[in-house]
Amino acid sequence: MTDKERIEAIKQKAKRNSYQLAILSFIGVFGFLIAWQAAVLVGWLPSRYVPMPTQIIKLFFVKIADPTPDGAVLGVHILGSLQVVLTGFLLAIIIGIPLGLLMGWYRGFDRFMSPIFEILRPIPPVSWIPITIIWMGVGLKAKGFIVFFSAFVPCVINAYTGIRQTSQVLIDFSKTCGASNFEIFYKIGIPSSMVMTFAGIRVALGNSWATLVAAEMLAASVGLGFMIQQGRMFARPDIIILGIVVIGAIGVFLTFILKKVENKVLKWRLTQ
Repeated sequence: MTDKERIEAIKQKAKRNSYQLAILSFIGVFGFLIAWQAAVLVGWLPSRYVPMPTQIIKLFFVKIADPTPDGAVLGVHILGSLQVVLTGFLLAIIIGIPLGLLMGWYRGFDRFMSPIFEILRPIPPVSWIPITIIWMGVGLKAKGFIVFFSAFVPCVINAYTGIRQTSQVLIDFSKTCGASNFEIFYKIGIPSSMVMTFAGIRVALGNSWATLVAAEMLAASVGLGFMIQQGRMFARPDIIILGIVVIGAIGVFLTFILKKVENKVLKWRLTQ
């Protein structure tokens, strides 16, 4: 079997496995919804506090056009949250990943930045909310900064760890071939760090949503976190659960896109 045929066989096997896993995922989600519906219908879960999935689906279509009781339709809440999440998340990638790579490769830069980063790293992102409101109010900048901080830390740590794990054999071989330190950095170090770097990006995406909801519940006039908070104030568990479900669905969609990008960047893994 030639290398081309072997790669094609690996791709076909991966495609079949992905279809099988997708079917299993669908069965798992559908089974969970059926069990949830049945538990409410037979009275195992109180319908006053736990609405049925059919009620959530109905509310989803109602909220597409109805702004009550939280003051905005569902699309406005989704766009508001996406704007903040993507602003902070993308900014964290743009700043955090290069910073982590440079810290992991250049010892002097690492010694310079590590004390500052280690002071900031243990601080919970939500603890920045009060001072951020004082500095920036409750607009996009404030929430974007909070999301940025939550996504920034895993981007730096994983990029740093990934490039520190670069094979010393490859580094030594490159040096014997006359490559400069910077050439080894971007031709050997950066590519070898991408697996860990993408793992950090996935963690950062989850952190971004978790922090955004906390920020919107404290200081916002629109967004999915704000909608959840309004559902609590109006004693509407259906609105709360709808907000949670929408956040989860958007998270799955963004993770799917990120996985596609990762597979494109790291397509060399198929040959291993």
